[in-house]
Amino acid sequence: MTENQTENHPEAPLFGTVLVANRGEIAVRVIRTLRRLGIRSVAVYSEADAGARHVCEADDAVCLGPAAAAESYLDIDAVVRACRTSGAQAVHPGYGFLSENLDFARALEDAGITFIGPSAHSINLMGDKIRAKNHVASHGVPVVPGVADPGMDDAALIEAADGVGFPLLIKPSAGGGGKGMHAVESAAELPATLQTARRVARSSFGDDTLLLERLVRSPRHIEVQVLADTHGNTIHLGERECSLQRRHQKVIEEAPAPLLEMLDDGASIRERIGAAAVDAARSVDYVGAGTVEFLVSDENPGEFFFMEMNTRLQVEHPVTEEVVRVDGQRIDLVEWQVRVAAGEALGFGQQAIGLSGHAIEARVYAEDPAQGFLPSIGTILRAEDAVGEGIRTDSGIATGSEVTPHYDPMLAKVIAHGADRPQALARLDAALASTIVLGVETNLEYLRALLAEEDVQAGRLDTTFIDRWGTQPKRQPTDAELQGIAARFLALEPPAAGRSGAWSADGWRLGSHRRRTLALEIDGELHQVQLPPAAAPGAPECDTAGTAVVPAFEPVPGTGGREAWIGSAGYNAHVRWLDRRALVHRHLATIEREEAGGDPESRSPMPGTVVSVLVATGDHVEAGQPVLAVEAMKMEHPLTAGLAGTVTVHVAVGDHVAAGACVATVQPDPEPTIDAADTTDTAAASGAPTATAPTS
Repeated sequence: MTENQTENHPEAPLFGTVLVANRGEIAVRVIRTLRRLGIRSVAVYSEADAGARHVCEADDAVCLGPAAAAESYLDIDAVVRACRTSGAQAVHPGYGFLSENLDFARALEDAGITFIGPSAHSINLMGDKIRAKNHVASHGVPVVPGVADPGMDDAALIEAADGVGFPLLIKPSAGGGGKGMHAVESAAELPATLQTARRVARSSFGDDTLLLERLVRSPRHIEVQVLADTHGNTIHLGERECSLQRRHQKVIEEAPAPLLEMLDDGASIRERIGAAAVDAARSVDYVGAGTVEFLVSDENPGEFFFMEMNTRLQVEHPVTEEVVRVDGQRIDLVEWQVRVAAGEALGFGQQAIGLSGHAIEARVYAEDPAQGFLPSIGTILRAEDAVGEGIRTDSGIATGSEVTPHYDPMLAKVIAHGADRPQALARLDAALASTIVLGVETNLEYLRALLAEEDVQAGRLDTTFIDRWGTQPKRQPTDAELQGIAARFLALEPPAAGRSGAWSADGWRLGSHRRRTLALEIDGELHQVQLPPAAAPGAPECDTAGTAVVPAFEPVPGTGGREAWIGSAGYNAHVRWLDRRALVHRHLATIEREEAGGDPESRSPMPGTVVSVLVATGDHVEAGQPVLAVEAMKMEHPLTAGLAGTVTVHVAVGDHVAAGACVATVQPDPEPTIDAADTTDTAAASGAPTATAPTS
């Protein structure tokens, strides 16, 4: 609820110290609620996160270990030691990492530390998709047809697939967030896809058990928030629409679901799907905040199927908090997680729950949509959250934060609340436009384009929408923006730097006046920008309407004022000011690639670990053929051959590679040679005239 909720529970037996076993925006969000409740917060961090925002905001912090998650955030013994060291009586796990780890829940129980989450019994039943599906089906909750028997190897799954029918979906039994899920259209694709799915499941969750489900085409993804205490009270807090997904990862989430809002019997369906979620939670004696996820047919919304239960807080929980009212007050789900874990009863029933307006959330990632959503790493040179009526930002970054390759690339969530859906959409778009993140690539521009789509505006959504929509090209800077960027660069340049005293920064020289031209490389494209003679360094760069054309400009430290990041209404880019030497090198590299017919070197786009090598040194490869895969930021990135030829592989599975490291080289196929006889024969055969040597 609101801050008034603390006053309503003066005798609540809450904890004195809570350790937050997570990082990023969720750790910051939990710490702020703990502070409001007067609870001392303890952050944990890896060596790579020593200066992270959640560490700075907590009352105390404990280092868990090296950057690798397995040696820090996923190290159960290290987290339990941190609890003892800091005097924490309870642990809030956030989401991801150890939030649904059965061994972690049991370790805390053995140590006498309260887990702010469900019991080990609930996690055990719902943490495994096969077990969860079979369990809820026995309690009357509808499930998707499929095969969910533990211990099935690839051969058994292939044999059972015909009974499920194609297309089907391969899902890892452990884990969540869509990672490791693969759609299979035909029996021929199944064996290879099973191998990939097992490898991803094993590396991500430590468990390669798989299940098969019938693929419901163009479904809606609707989930229900549940809340339960230790006194037998279980309620639901309405539903969320999470259908806008990419690779099974949610991108936009909202509450309530547009589908139900548009139907005459939407209230009835909401009641039935809410009751099914409550039944699923009660069947495992659930305690705390959790989410029950359903697939809903767009054509028949009255038919819904249980997918899974997440026994933790969800990334998208803020949209529920923004619309749900309990006896007219907002609800804070983290606060109620703490209160329930401390033994407090809810004190309100289903009849007290109401909905107010509409809320929509967009996930801001450090990634480049124009490059296949490749994650981006670097230092945040400037970060500014959006502000305004109905706007909320849950962020894990600040100016100076480091985005590393070790963890998920999500930076923040921007949430907008409005009286209705159109107002919420408009507010969210404006908030994304005013959000500034410079230093890494982001998906801000992509999110704005997605929200502007006609079907999204109308609420016509399904889980395959983004796949059909595709990746929108990144826009090019306008002439006015280029002029403004050039002027900003010149303003950074010391007077007469790198030139004789006869030159000045604005292009003036003795005897004549020459217009200054700057070569700017933006997103790999070269722009020759010629400034007008009157342009002076530091002069305001405005378009005809008087609006600054480069509202965000941050020089990159250590580049001598030759590189910067720019941002404008969601668009952002890395800019290099190229001197003559850099231009020559760029031109020579272009010539080399053109002569080879492509780039002979395959380079890792970011630091990561080689997880598979698909070819061997000496093999012949075709242009575009995958040669290996590198895993970074919880994603697997295939690297391909730039041209046809003989490949040499420079790495092995398990190797760590740096950004830009050459992992494979292709020796191009030789050009076919044609001798004179072949030429003559070919010409004769074609009837073309031939030249013959004169005879003596």
